[in-house]
Amino acid sequence: MTATTWNNSRPWRGIMVATALPLRADLSVDYDAYAEHVRRLIENGCDGVVPNGSLGEYQTLTDEERARVVHTAVEAAGDGARVMPGVAAYGSAEARRWAEQAAEAGAGSVLLLPPNAYRADEAAVRAHYADVARAGLPVVAYNNPIDTKVDLTPALLARLHGDGHIVAVKEFTGDVRRAYEIAELAPDLDLLVGADDVLLELAVAGAVGWIAGYPNAFPATCATLYHAAMAGDLRTAVPLYKSLHPLLRWDSKTEFVQSIKLSMDIVGRQGGPVRPPRVPLTGPVEAGVREATEKAVADGHH
Repeated sequence: MTATTWNNSRPWRGIMVATALPLRADLSVDYDAYAEHVRRLIENGCDGVVPNGSLGEYQTLTDEERARVVHTAVEAAGDGARVMPGVAAYGSAEARRWAEQAAEAGAGSVLLLPPNAYRADEAAVRAHYADVARAGLPVVAYNNPIDTKVDLTPALLARLHGDGHIVAVKEFTGDVRRAYEIAELAPDLDLLVGADDVLLELAVAGAVGWIAGYPNAFPATCATLYHAAMAGDLRTAVPLYKSLHPLLRWDSKTEFVQSIKLSMDIVGRQGGPVRPPRVPLTGPVEAGVREATEKAVADGHH
């Protein structure tokens, strides 16, 4: 197994950071801080960014804010191929419009959830991906049945890939066994790690990318971990993974947005507050995130 090297012909491969969105105290978007954050991630070894994902609080943004976030990311990244905007929306037509906006801004690919306004059946899911694929950018499917209640099973992913409407999947179920079934049913579909706390397991199983959360706070160490995992360098990867895992598992919890932003604030990277209906962390959850972050800093991660 060899490490993947980023290139703009398949820009969804590599370590793509699902970016948190810095907000000011009045909850307005700090675009300058966001641009600096994107630049810093790439300078620290990350391959690209995924704006307007769940971690970017896209559901709380106005249309103007959401569009400006994409333009800011493309400009700051220096190469639009390094940007994979999330284009999820309740309606397929709206999701397609966001994909068209991403294409106009110069992005290289888009990340798309299945329909999530209701429990869509297979026919609706396939029609949804077909509609958004018409925008012309490569589509990465995002499988998160925990939140959407729609499961992109390996068999359904194979059909979506066979339809020509997706190039990859961000797998967030946490079930690493799916990697092997996906490879059997759709061998040319790129598997991307979708949850930080199964990075090593999915890398061993053949993943070719990581849509990541915790590089927002620790980009350089996470990049080292990613490349070691993808290269099969377990001597390097396993100790790093064990050291970071108390932190990485917060990416899979309900409070992941607040957790990653708190970690960013602790290490001096502006995360800032969250928009309602999310609320700041308190009590044992805040203490747990703080303890894991401070341990990572003490262990020399950055």
